[in-house]
Amino acid sequence: MSESGQADPHIHSLASDGVSSVSQILDAAELAGLDVIAITDHERIDAGLAARAIAAARGLRVQVVLGEEITTRGGHLLALFIEERIRPWSSLRHSVAEVHAQGGLAIVAHPLVPYPLCASGRSIRRLTRDPDPRYRPDGVEAFNSTTASMRWGRQAPELVAELGLAGLGSSDAHRAADVGRAVTLFPGSSPDDLRRAILERTTSWQGEPYGWGGQLATFRRQLAKNATALRDDARGVVLRDGTGRDLGYPGGRRRPARLDESELGP
Repeated sequence: MSESGQADPHIHSLASDGVSSVSQILDAAELAGLDVIAITDHERIDAGLAARAIAAARGLRVQVVLGEEITTRGGHLLALFIEERIRPWSSLRHSVAEVHAQGGLAIVAHPLVPYPLCASGRSIRRLTRDPDPRYRPDGVEAFNSTTASMRWGRQAPELVAELGLAGLGSSDAHRAADVGRAVTLFPGSSPDDLRRAILERTTSWQGEPYGWGGQLATFRRQLAKNATALRDDARGVVLRDGTGRDLGYPGGRRRPARLDESELGP
């Protein structure tokens, strides 16, 4: 089967450090002609659950895989095909096992960059050689638009080839306009096809790195969003009206936040 499907498996929404709502992300994914996306907010899955429900209710082309970007003591890890949140700050090894315990796939995010949030080549190699398959990652981001232009990021495809793991391409988008900037190519078009391709290591990737200008513009929007979030959270506490910052989906201003299913239609 030829490579026909396109997935962007690493996207952030307003619920974490992104600046776009779930609907804006879905609209961008539709415009880009993507088959599969994963909203992988930091340490939470609520926006991903909302995205999956909204996409299904609207009959969109794009299908949503539930994911999370987990902060581990050994770097960031993408959890794909999970159904429950995985708590942060465990070891990278333990977090991989937690993903697998849910039947999910564990993908090492933006590897090799000498930064605490990025897994080192040494730790990734050690995991792939672990005698227990529960602790072995299923893939590595071979192309992440945020780090692809860095010299460390350019070494990621070589690491993927050395270890024989599935290589994925991801936009790591923090705004809707960047969804699909980089993609994972896979045989088929469904989430099940993507999962199979990762396990069978038949994925490839394509994409473009971000320029510094675009990243600076996103950072400015993040700062403005954070200021608004602090104001809205404080207002909700003072007024005791059960509201808080916007998490980017219907019902996302409530406290506790919960998806408002009455707003899922077109």
